[in-house]
Amino acid sequence: MSSRPKQLGIIVVAVGLVGVGGWFAGSQMQSPADAAAAHRPPKAGPVTVAVVRRSLTASVVAQGSVEFASPQSLALAGPVGSPDSGSGDSGVGDAVVQRVTKAPVAGSEVKEGDVLMQVSGRPVLVLRGSVPMYRTLGPGASGDDVKQLEQALTRLGFDPGGTTGTYGQSDAAAVSRWYRSKGFHPEEPGFADRQQLGTLEAAVTTAQQALLEARNQGSGSQGTDSKGSGGGTGTGGEEGRLQLRAAQQQLDAADAALSAFQAGYGTKIPAGEVVFLPDLPARLDKVSVKIGDTPSGPIGTVTSSKVVVQAVVPGSDATLLHKGMTAQVETPDGTRVEGQLVALGDDVPKDESEDGKDAPGTSAGGSGDATAPVPVQVSVPAGKLTKNANGSAKVTIEVGSSDGDVLTVPIAALHTSADGWARVQVARGGKVVDVSVKAGLSADGQVEVRPSGDDLKVGDHVVVGQ
Repeated sequence: MSSRPKQLGIIVVAVGLVGVGGWFAGSQMQSPADAAAAHRPPKAGPVTVAVVRRSLTASVVAQGSVEFASPQSLALAGPVGSPDSGSGDSGVGDAVVQRVTKAPVAGSEVKEGDVLMQVSGRPVLVLRGSVPMYRTLGPGASGDDVKQLEQALTRLGFDPGGTTGTYGQSDAAAVSRWYRSKGFHPEEPGFADRQQLGTLEAAVTTAQQALLEARNQGSGSQGTDSKGSGGGTGTGGEEGRLQLRAAQQQLDAADAALSAFQAGYGTKIPAGEVVFLPDLPARLDKVSVKIGDTPSGPIGTVTSSKVVVQAVVPGSDATLLHKGMTAQVETPDGTRVEGQLVALGDDVPKDESEDGKDAPGTSAGGSGDATAPVPVQVSVPAGKLTKNANGSAKVTIEVGSSDGDVLTVPIAALHTSADGWARVQVARGGKVVDVSVKAGLSADGQVEVRPSGDDLKVGDHVVVGQ
């Protein structure tokens, strides 16, 4: 009898387990509609970001290159020496084609008065001046180029007796002393010039003798007419006066020719023997000729010994910049220096060594395209980035900063409504409300906002997306 209760208990437990299993299975079973509803994404809500208080600093950042400043192409203005050189340098007068006999050295520094190179044994000298050499300078020449030559000679210690702007014999003497101090003979009058001078002097002597003879003849016939009566009105007296007048005219012409020639007679500087550069000392960056070449074209490129950083910025950023701004320059090796924005757009000097063409992808600022890149130039203290020349650099120019900590929101949160007011949408209590603000400085994707009242504060969440 005792086994029956046990069996009954087992049956009861089994039934209970079956019931629990059925309930569990039923709870896990879903209709197709219920299953689809369970897999639907939740209802989308606005994407928000909290309002924060922070300081903002707006900067224009650009990649640039470190370069030596003021590149300028060099070329000789004419031949060195002359076909009829009286300098005494052997071979110059016989040269048919001029050849480089001592080439310039790339990377070297040239100072005022230095010999840049030699052509057919003659020097090419460097002087400071803004007027380029374009002609032979010698006695009788006048102009700004002569004045800057006189100023250069004075700086070098060869006083020409003043800066009159007219090349006189004192200038010729100063040039002679300068050339001899460099170990070269000055370009003095050659054989043809000396021969021409002799010919003109002889013409003057001949004319003087003719005039004297005419005077003697006139005095001998004076007072005798054609009949020998001594009335002074005969043909002999008239002929004498005509001869005297002709002799005087011949002498005047000979004197004028001699004076004109003497005005240009003396020590000269041939057009190819001096190169004027606006800034010295300078660095010879590139050399285009070698020994044996004919210097008929560019001989090289000279730059300032100073370095600058050249960069380009978008046109929209360029509107925020002006000369005199402080710029931070950083090179890949970690060198950091403080520079100054010295040129912008059309004010950036053109690279004369490349025929003044703008670098690819840049604009001088005159295209009218507000998005076109604009070149900028940053100066740096002397010697700070010389080792980084021809390398790259990052330029950072601060264009503005907030007055301490200010309310900021992401730029994406700011929008302009139909009435023209700037607004942000603030999520509060399950609702989204518009708040009018005044936008200020923007930087790093954030913008300063100033609400009209207390409608916006730190911790509020503004809508940046849906």
